[in-house]
Formats: sequence, C-alpha cells, structure tokens
Amino acid sequence: MKKISVILLVLLFALSLPLFSGGTKEETAKPYVFASDATWPPLEFVNNGVLTGFEVELIPLIAEKAGVSMVVKNIPWDTIFAGLANGAYDGVASGVTVTEERKAVMSFSNSILEVGQVVIIRTQDSERIKGIDDLAGKRIGVQIGTTGDFALDDYPVGKRAYDDIGLAIEDMLNGNVDAAVCDSLIASDFVLANDNYKSRLSVAGEPFTKEDIAIAVRKGDDKLLALVNKGLEIATSDGSLNALKKKWNLL
Repeated sequence: MKKISVILLVLLFALSLPLFSGGTKEETAKPYVFASDATWPPLEFVNNGVLTGFEVELIPLIAEKAGVSMVVKNIPWDTIFAGLANGAYDGVASGVTVTEERKAVMSFSNSILEVGQVVIIRTQDSERIKGIDDLAGKRIGVQIGTTGDFALDDYPVGKRAYDDIGLAIEDMLNGNVDAAVCDSLIASDFVLANDNYKSRLSVAGEPFTKEDIAIAVRKGDDKLLALVNKGLEIATSDGSLNALKKKWNLL
C-alpha cells in the first residue's frame, strides 16, 4: 500500500508540473531567431558595439504583442538567405523587399514599410545629375544582392557591387563611381541624418521603383508567419508600431 501511495504521489507531481512551469509552451520555448545585416541605418546598424535600429527594435515589439520570445542576430547580407533556407535561424528582418522571385522560396509578413530605390550623388554633381535617366553609361555603386542591384539591370549603366552600401558611398566620394543606388530610407539616413555626409551628398530625383519591405520566414513556416502578423496587427492597432517608426524618423 505504501509503495502504491508513493507511485501515485510521483504521478501526481509529474502531472502538476505544467501547471507551475511559469508559462505556456510558447512562452517557455527557446526564442525565435531573426537575422539582420547591420549595415543599413536606420533599419539595422551597430552603434558603439550595440545592435540597434528600427527592425532590431521591431522584432521584440512583435514578440511582446504575440506572446513569444524573439531575438535578432547580426548576419552578413551575402549569406543571409542561405542561412534562412538551411535553418540557421528562423527569419530575416533586414530591409527585405518583397519580390516574386523571393516569394517563391520564402514567405513574407504583412508589409512593414514602403520604399523605393533612389540615386545618391555628390552634391557638387547635382546640376548635371537629376535622376536615374542621367546616368546612362555611368558607373553606379550598389550593395550586392539587393533590389537596388537588381533594379539597375534595366538601365544602361555600369554596375559595381559592394558588400555594404557604405563602401559604395565612400567609393563615390573618392571618385571611383559616379553615383550610388539604395532604398529611400537608407538614402535619407546617409544624406539627411549623418553628419559625415549630409553636406556632401544629395538624392537625385524621385524613387524609380516602388517596393514593400516585410519580414521573411522559411517557406511553409505558417506558424511563425502567423505569430509575426499577429504581433504586427496588434502593434498597428494600439499605435506602438507608428510610435516606433516615429522614433526612427520613418513616418
């Protein structure tokens, strides 16, 4: 009888563990990991050794609203989608533009921002370069594998690809390329907010593309996609998403 009682107590204790485990299965599971290439201020960048930016703060906001744990990891752009495909992390939050080609191999959240590709030039060239159509035959710097890189395939320009857009900007200032192309949010940061550049750089003309930026997850990961969209929807309805955009001058 005593032996049976001990067994019953053990069983009751085991059954009671979920009740006192400190949260739901979602709350206690290991965090979802999102990759971000921290070379794109104000979306993601490193400041005094700390990873920061709009999307770096957006991921924990989504996690809070969805009731799960999410973290951001700094990953170079040239390997970021390969890592997503092979399971090195769960998603990508790195200024990812939604394209038909990408939709074939990954899934996207609801749009978080709207952008367009723009031309950045040296301010001294602003009289002769008014936009993309004035760059025929010129050398243009872009970040490799970005939509700016792909967009230039439709124009008669010489393209030079770099590991990050900052290198393209520096090469332009040194006279090695005639202009640089990147999305409008990044251009605004370099031209308007960066003390090292704002008197030396200008944006030439209007955006020559229109794009949606969203968060990417592995194709078929419907559970994570639903969690991300849930967090975005709540953050949109309660105003916290707009507050975050305002903080990073994205409104």
